[in-house]
Amino acid sequence: MKTIKTIVLSSLIALAMGAFSSATMAESMDARISYAPADAIDMMIGELKKAKLAAAEGKSGEEVYKLIKQSMDYGKDVNANDVVDRERSRANETIKKARSMAKSNQMTGIDEHLDKAIQQLEHMKTLI
Repeated sequence: MKTIKTIVLSSLIALAMGAFSSATMAESMDARISYAPADAIDMMIGELKKAKLAAAEGKSGEEVYKLIKQSMDYGKDVNANDVVDRERSRANETIKKARSMAKSNQMTGIDEHLDKAIQQLEHMKTLI
């Protein structure tokens, strides 16, 4: 009987720890909010359009860099399937080129990379 009590009690404690810790860890992950893949793609496109507009207005490379970085952060939620993930990876390569140009404050030619990335993301929305 003493062994059964010990087993039941330790099982209850393990279940309680698992239930509470997974619920609290889901909320405390850098205050990160998950989005649906289509919504994340829309937000990525929006940030890239803002970056393109900022580059056209002659804003500093740092401001454009922050917008492009935000777009890439939204891309972390785009994980619908393998095909979409491959396309996201291809789009990220283009976005990284634009980001490195913004980081080094080379605004000439950044529009082509941003346009290409926007087109790739628009195509990706059809794959979801």
